[in-house]
Amino acid sequence: MNLSKLPPEIVIYGDVAWRGVCPAETLEQMTFFSWLRREHPTLGAIAIHPRNEGGRTWQAAQREKAEGMTPGASDVIIPAARSFVCEIKRQDHTKSAWQDRQIEYLVAAHHAGAFACVALGWAGAVHAFGAWRDAV
Repeated sequence: MNLSKLPPEIVIYGDVAWRGVCPAETLEQMTFFSWLRREHPTLGAIAIHPRNEGGRTWQAAQREKAEGMTPGASDVIIPAARSFVCEIKRQDHTKSAWQDRQIEYLVAAHHAGAFACVALGWAGAVHAFGAWRDAV
């Protein structure tokens, strides 16, 4: 994954130099959501992961778009006075890839006033969450 594609206003949480065996992005998300719901149940109750990737027919994709699905939506969204918008990638980011419009979504969220970031692994997401909580 090419982190240099990110504009400077999108902060990366986690060790960008770390390389090695690490869980898949889905497991990183599951671990973060488990931590969030246990440690911050009120925020965990409103946090969402919009399902917007995966194989589906063209017709299904068009219907989902008409229903409000936004391509590139980040992995973790917490609606609040200042929303938390976080794209979680693997701890070793070289084992991850950008999906269509993910960067554009993060930039748009940032320009709309959200705390928009990229986290490397669930621990990076916890760090980003702490930075967000400190900032609001």
